Amino acid sequence: MRTLDSLPDFPFTVEAKDGAARAGLLQTPRGTVRTPCFMPVGTKGTVKAMTPERLRAVGAQVILANTYHLALRPGSEVVMKLGGLHRFMQWEGPILTDSGGYQVFSLQDSARVTEAGVEFRSVYDGSRQFFTPERVMAEQAALGADLVMCLDQCPPGDAPEAQVAEAVERTTAWARRCKQAHQARNGLGSDGPQMLLGIVQGGVIPRLRQQSAAQLMDIGFPGYAIGGLSVGEDRQAMLETTEFTASLLPEDRLRYFMGIGDPRGVLEVIARGVDLFDCVLPTRTARMGTAFTKCGKINLRNAEHALSDAPLEEDCPCTACKGFSRGAIRHFVLQKEILGLMLLTEHNLVHLIRLVEAARQAILAGRFQAFLKARLNAC
Repeated sequence: MRTLDSLPDFPFTVEAKDGAARAGLLQTPRGTVRTPCFMPVGTKGTVKAMTPERLRAVGAQVILANTYHLALRPGSEVVMKLGGLHRFMQWEGPILTDSGGYQVFSLQDSARVTEAGVEFRSVYDGSRQFFTPERVMAEQAALGADLVMCLDQCPPGDAPEAQVAEAVERTTAWARRCKQAHQARNGLGSDGPQMLLGIVQGGVIPRLRQQSAAQLMDIGFPGYAIGGLSVGEDRQAMLETTEFTASLLPEDRLRYFMGIGDPRGVLEVIARGVDLFDCVLPTRTARMGTAFTKCGKINLRNAEHALSDAPLEEDCPCTACKGFSRGAIRHFVLQKEILGLMLLTEHNLVHLIRLVEAARQAILAGRFQAFLKARLNAC
């Protein structure tokens, strides 16, 4: 059996720190990723309302796709036969696929979890499906993503300690099996080398977070995700748990917070030592008619914007702000014109990507703490 260090390498280097906040570089076969980095979510192989060309233009570096959905529709084998996920999505940069664990969590009322894996019904046709660590790794290998995730068990935010402890043990056992399956393929997917990340569970219970991190580090991964948060727990508890968990992880390994995308939340997890993060919030919020700004969210459905000739944000370089008024975008949204969704989606992604890049530059300059205070107190 090959060791972790003999598998394909995705070197990660921390360039600078300011407090716990880090600026780094992740070298992948498809390009260098500057961290901290927000990853737009393309659940079913596409970021809704955005073309690949526009994603590149707004500065997206990594796109996330969903193993659960793609494995069921159109099927990982179909994606592989069509040239792999990069060809399928027309995205030449790095792609991360999640394991499907969160989707199974969202179906927990109808899912049956055992030591072997998770049995559930497909949301598409009701067919019985069984996700094991080995199947999840095979699906991600067929898809051909660059960064891939272990299958984990994500308990709800209000789960009792005994249930969280059981999820930690199962997550560790599944992570070990995922790594073995990954090693058996020599770390390769259908489209090249793959970087496998472990996922730390443990709810908001420090003892269990510490146990999960220690067990996963004993198995050994080139990067670690902080999972099981933003699932119903108190916001302050989430931030404290993020800070505590990040402090447990190796300084030279990539850290990924799964599922945060509001501007304030993104800055707060960067401040606690996180390198990567993703969320559907910016794109989903846009489709609801809401735009991110430095002064908070604005709902374009509100009548106050009907006659506004102002852009969504004065200094924003996105397509919406360069040429369209709030009043026009509001009209598109209310009339359910596709252009309105496209403009707001691009704007929200530009807002978040620019925010993260500004945070990175502040870390490199040693002024992140002042930057954070100014942005959190803006307007």
